[in-house]
Amino acid sequence: MNPGCQTVSGTSLLSDAELLRYHRQINLKGWDLSGQEALKVARVLVIGLGGLGCAAAQYLAAAGVGQLTLLDGDKVEHSNLARQVLHQDDRVGQYKVHSAATALRALNPYVQLLALPEYADEVMLPVYLAEQDLVLDCTDHRASRELINLCCRAAGVPLVSGSAIRGEGQLSVFTWGQNEPCYHCLSRLFTEPDASCVVNGVLGPVVGMVGSLQALEALKLITGIGQPLCGELLLIDGLSLEFQRLRLPRDPECRVCGSAEHRLL
Repeated sequence: MNPGCQTVSGTSLLSDAELLRYHRQINLKGWDLSGQEALKVARVLVIGLGGLGCAAAQYLAAAGVGQLTLLDGDKVEHSNLARQVLHQDDRVGQYKVHSAATALRALNPYVQLLALPEYADEVMLPVYLAEQDLVLDCTDHRASRELINLCCRAAGVPLVSGSAIRGEGQLSVFTWGQNEPCYHCLSRLFTEPDASCVVNGVLGPVVGMVGSLQALEALKLITGIGQPLCGELLLIDGLSLEFQRLRLPRDPECRVCGSAEHRLL
């Protein structure tokens, strides 16, 4: 996705303070100044500011993503605080997007933040996607993930999807290339389609691990560094610390990305 940002009239898009702040990243081979400038102009939508979104958003903000849009209609509850690291006791009752924005502004004042205290729906989500370069799905409901997948594919906006439950996590990246799968190709295989953290519980560090990996995949897509997890599924077992990386096949009968006679779009 790296647009190969160039300097304007020989001047960097970054201030001297930003060049110092991001110096260790800029030194990375393949990242360089052009990668940091690509982050500076990037627009990323984070949907869900729970455990995954908190972990992902803080690393995106710290890395220097220019504009972060935060979308979530939930409010902070005491039961969130063990794993949702941007929230704290004195912000219980606030919308999660406002609480997260407060923490992210303190973390990096150079990032533009837009907090939207609402849920993703089929009406407004396409409107928001028109202004984004990349989406992170950090929600915890299958219905939301299916909608986000459908809308992102329709808009052609790359999607980094993560989830976690109990001590397990998974991660996928969808860029809508020819013959690449979509989230629905994966979700049709679920044996527990409606599993909930409320019922099954979840380990905070596992949520943080998956959210951090979502941020890593987003940075790779934006800067062009490394090899993103496109068309693959990463499975994480936090209790045994085992990882599996699997090729995710496209379902030709998928209602989102399958052949024309099967698609909803």
